[in-house]
Amino acid sequence: MDDDVKRDAGRVIAIEAEAVRALGEHIDDGFRGAVEAVLATEGRAILIGIGKSGIVAQKIAATLSSTGTASFFLHPAEGVHGDLGMVRPGDVVIAVSYSGETPEILYLVPSLKALGVKLVAMTGEPESSLAREADYVIKTSVGREACPLGLVPTASTTAALVMGDALAICAMRKRGFQEEDFAAVHPGGTLGRRLLSQVSVLGHTGEAVPRVPSSATFAAAVAEMSAKKFGITAVTDEAGRLVGVITDGDVRRAYERGVTGEATAADVMTKNPKTIELDVTGARALNVMETYQITALFAVDGERRPVAIVHIHDILGRGAVAVDFD
Repeated sequence: MDDDVKRDAGRVIAIEAEAVRALGEHIDDGFRGAVEAVLATEGRAILIGIGKSGIVAQKIAATLSSTGTASFFLHPAEGVHGDLGMVRPGDVVIAVSYSGETPEILYLVPSLKALGVKLVAMTGEPESSLAREADYVIKTSVGREACPLGLVPTASTTAALVMGDALAICAMRKRGFQEEDFAAVHPGGTLGRRLLSQVSVLGHTGEAVPRVPSSATFAAAVAEMSAKKFGITAVTDEAGRLVGVITDGDVRRAYERGVTGEATAADVMTKNPKTIELDVTGARALNVMETYQITALFAVDGERRPVAIVHIHDILGRGAVAVDFD
């Protein structure tokens, strides 16, 4: 690789990474107030910005919308020509402007105040005209831009983007936004469809369900786990009711204790495992898995007989990573 390219790219990455690391110093009362304003609004969060800041504002609006806060982007230039009619009393407006002196945004401020909306300034200049007019200020100040001329917004737009994500995620957590909510606003995506589907659709039933009687040998339980490939098997009593499970971890710990293959499934099983019902959604099943740090769940009927098994890969898909909402 060209050494100049590697050096210049590394410099850009280092400058922007440092800008992001420094943002923690800006989580202050202004940021907290902005989060509370977003949570308290009975209307929408409306993002405004011009140029590259406008692009960042569009992304923040999209992130807010997908995490439980109704939001949209309003172009300031269009706002002064009629689109301001989309803003209603009770909304919160988040204006993204690093300088805090963007004319198109400042021109809107008196009208926004007349509407009685809360105004949040996301700016690198906390003493700017926009910041002085705002109810809350989210500071996005950076030491320098990654552009060698110091002209092209680079580190500053990255900082604004990250603070927008922080705002959205803080609001999401405070409002208790969960997997079911995510699925409800992502119905067209593969993950959304899986999260909305019930375990009866996502799971495996019939002979695909790994199970052994409690009297089965340990060796037979391991063989059943290997055959069904879920890393777990149900252990049932004489009536077919679930009394325990054996997982890969149980097998490893049994071998460490010197348990032989002639031991019974009851000797090595984990009692009282977590279960779900067939009509539970994939989102709820995923929540249980994440809460208890497990990768598979048995669905039981009214008699506590294991009628299905669902694995985390059935919900998220191969290679997907679960998101921790807790």
